[in-house]
Amino acid sequence: MSEESGRAINVAGLPEDVGLAVRYLAEQLGQDLGGDLESLTVVGSAAAGDFHPRYSDINTVLVLARRRHETLQRLAGYGVSMGKRKLKAPLLMTAEYIQRSLDVFGMEFLDFQLNHRMVCGPDPFADLEIRKNDVRLQCERQLKSALIKLRQSYITLMGKPKLVGRVMVECLGELAVILRAMLWLKDMERPREFEPTLRKAAEPFSFKVDDISELIAAKKEYRLPDKSEFELLFQNLYQMVDNLSRQVDQLEISG
Repeated sequence: MSEESGRAINVAGLPEDVGLAVRYLAEQLGQDLGGDLESLTVVGSAAAGDFHPRYSDINTVLVLARRRHETLQRLAGYGVSMGKRKLKAPLLMTAEYIQRSLDVFGMEFLDFQLNHRMVCGPDPFADLEIRKNDVRLQCERQLKSALIKLRQSYITLMGKPKLVGRVMVECLGELAVILRAMLWLKDMERPREFEPTLRKAAEPFSFKVDDISELIAAKKEYRLPDKSEFELLFQNLYQMVDNLSRQVDQLEISG
């Protein structure tokens, strides 16, 4: 895609490497998809400010005028070049799909609304009307699923710190999205980045950040948690998720 095509590409505010990669993707999409391309948006860490040039991937949402198998074939051909630029496969959507999915993916769309940078086309998330009851139910489901995943991983991986530690760090990252949604349910301000989200949510949802401080450090530093703290960290994380699931189950929705 080029300026000459009539659709401007905007990478302002993105980290330099992200901007170069996303501009490449936008230009390719413009050439190959033409009028089927409605918008391209950067979401996730690259939009929120948590991006690490070595460890983070670049996540995007690609909104299409229509879904066609030929589009998948085109994007499959980008695989190697996207991988070299740390671009993950775009999330493909249509405007209709977004509207039909607000009741099941409301939590994710809330996060997209908060953390996104438009690259080209109209903003697909600006005017979404997301219902609180749908988000509350999704938060509860995600938290209870996280409890199952933690239990099953501990058993399946035989409690090995290195293997279970990866699951714990992944779980903590997913918790940030859930906690932002829970703050939204309480009509509270939502931080855009990972650690500020945990600290903002700690008081209203009654957990101690210090109980999982080593896990937070491990995620921020892209390493595994300290083996000497592994068992206590697992118990603290599990208790935190369990308590959150109970709170969101009883959360009274206003508005």
